[in-house]
Amino acid sequence: MIGSKKTGVVFRSTGSWYDVQDALGETIRCNLKGKIRLDGIRSTNPVAVGDSVVFEKTEDGKGSIEKIEDRKNFIARKSVNLSKESHIVASNLDRAFLIVTISQPRTSSGFIDRFLVTAEAYGIPTTIVFNKVDLLTDDNESKNRQKSLEDIYSDVGYDIMKVSADTGEGIEDLKRSLNKGINLLSGHSGVGKSTIINQIIPSLELKTGPVSDSHSKGKHTTTFAEMFEVPGGGFIIDTPGIKGFGLITLEKETLNHHFPEMFKKLGGCKFNNCVHIDEPGCAVKDAVKVGQIAEERYSNYLEMYATFDDGPYR
Repeated sequence: MIGSKKTGVVFRSTGSWYDVQDALGETIRCNLKGKIRLDGIRSTNPVAVGDSVVFEKTEDGKGSIEKIEDRKNFIARKSVNLSKESHIVASNLDRAFLIVTISQPRTSSGFIDRFLVTAEAYGIPTTIVFNKVDLLTDDNESKNRQKSLEDIYSDVGYDIMKVSADTGEGIEDLKRSLNKGINLLSGHSGVGKSTIINQIIPSLELKTGPVSDSHSKGKHTTTFAEMFEVPGGGFIIDTPGIKGFGLITLEKETLNHHFPEMFKKLGGCKFNNCVHIDEPGCAVKDAVKVGQIAEERYSNYLEMYATFDDGPYR
């Protein structure tokens, strides 16, 4: 009915228009009615995929978004617009799946840790998915590197999966993990997100692109964030490749709280506000020395801490 208010979920965002699916499964293309401001959040996009919104149908069969319902969580990345703090990637997530590749392109542990800290800060459980395992061989340095990363993150408590989007290895297990709730698939460009989604939902036929030979970096094939329904249940949010993340609610002194293995050791530190850098009697530094905390994770923590300028990490 024209002029009636309805609720729905944002399935696609172009930045100008939003495809909203209502409770009956109908998709309505909507724009914003006036300016929607989010208290305490400065972002380039007021509406994100996964948002629950209230909208009003207009005479042309489209809709006008009037309100965003409270979000249970969201995940944000750095904004390319320097006048803003962040760009909200997706909201109301039940789990994030970070797609990682050891080569073609290489995902650094620094990027992995920035993503994990972001997800921890917003209360989003994360599974690390190693793609392109078909490229690894028994005597391959890359295989040793992957095993090292698997050990680091499984010891912390993160779920690990290994797949090959090209051969189909591990894809059925991944599909079962996606069969409930709203799930974010994220990672650098070129790690194979779109190829994985094509394996899980073949009817989509998402566009995929090769990895650049000159820079070993992926080419962007996903332009806008979009949510898809998984056969058998659950939803996937596909996002453009991400280079960096911005935390807009995290203070420098609490960065270590989002490294679970460090947070567990905080009670053993001499000072209850220990940031595990120069303080004496630090249980975290002691744990690093004896291998209970991975030195690589600790180094990434120090690098992140150093990027703060007495304010939120961006």
